[in-house]
Amino acid sequence: MKEEMSLTKQLTIAAILLAICIASQFFKNLSVYITGPIINLCLVMAVMTIGLKWGLILAAITPVTAFFIASSPVMQAVPMIIVFIILGNAVLVIMTRLLFKPSVTGEGRLVSVKSVLTAILSALAKGAFMGLTISLWLLPAFIPKASPLSGKMSVFQMMFSLTQFITAVIGFAYFFLIWTPVKKSLDK
Repeated sequence: MKEEMSLTKQLTIAAILLAICIASQFFKNLSVYITGPIINLCLVMAVMTIGLKWGLILAAITPVTAFFIASSPVMQAVPMIIVFIILGNAVLVIMTRLLFKPSVTGEGRLVSVKSVLTAILSALAKGAFMGLTISLWLLPAFIPKASPLSGKMSVFQMMFSLTQFITAVIGFAYFFLIWTPVKKSLDK
């Protein structure tokens, strides 16, 4: 890929990735396993194509758009969750930049033991961060026992921990499938 990409091209790629994220959020109520991997793929693609700054921008925007497009009852009950989803996305973006990107750039093979392990570690960091902050602290602290949502606490806790890890891993798997043609297209 060329060293310097024009700001116009960066904005175009960011806008396309954001549009894909927003479109996928309309399917959130069907399954988080549709939306989650697509969002995570777009976060990884942003880092790999236009850089950390753009990845962090998408990491911040996508939970806000999700709140307005397909807000879940738990997001409505505890809106502060958006901050921790943003931070969880930021963890994925930063781990992608620090660990994953170096393992797949250069002359090495795209799919290698190192690249797969760094993808899994990056996904695990996101899932662990969200599990610790949202599942183990935020939700139990801010959803009262008397709330009808408290009966679904275990579902919410799974959604904001293990499910986040799984959807991030699937997002990386999608990345492995499409990176080569995307990179060739961007190199032109």
